[in-house]
Amino acid sequence: MPSPEHYLTQEEERALLHIARDTLESYVRERTQPPLDDLPLTPTLREKHGAFVTLRRRGELRGCIGYTANIEPLAKTVQDNTVNAAARDPRFEPVRPEELPDITIEISALTPGDTPESPFKKVRDISEIAIGRDGLYIERPPSRGGVLLPQVAVEQGWDVREFLTAVCMKAGYPDRAWEQPDTRLFRFSAQVFSELPSGQD
Repeated sequence: MPSPEHYLTQEEERALLHIARDTLESYVRERTQPPLDDLPLTPTLREKHGAFVTLRRRGELRGCIGYTANIEPLAKTVQDNTVNAAARDPRFEPVRPEELPDITIEISALTPGDTPESPFKKVRDISEIAIGRDGLYIERPPSRGGVLLPQVAVEQGWDVREFLTAVCMKAGYPDRAWEQPDTRLFRFSAQVFSELPSGQD
């Protein structure tokens, strides 16, 4: 299986997990967010990157939201989407304080793409897609697109064509929409890391 791209150190991973945990606890209990200005953030954590934050409660999905565009510093992106995953994922009720001890946090920090503004790399042939390395984003303007993170295909045991079918379904498109000339298909990579199940990183 191809290795995902890495651009964060272990210390930077730990820093982002601490930001996410502190934000989750503060927002769920008090509806506040800890300030980032005083933290000793590295230059990489100040770079603009997309990221997704996934919350799991006892192993089950409890919320997942992210930014695909590189619009905010990575530390701020993680903080924003910790709140979004906890309170604004339309699939779930907001996280309650009593759930916090059972929740673990996973961060998918998106790696650079074809342009500085985006993590996406245009797929010209599906042989370019590597399970375990790539996530998928599909769009058929003006319709809203769909995205699946790299780890989803591994977790589900999908091959490339099953992954393509799944991202079409996520977007609400026919399952072979990726073959149509008006469809744009992109791949992207992420550095994925998480807390231990105990809630400690």
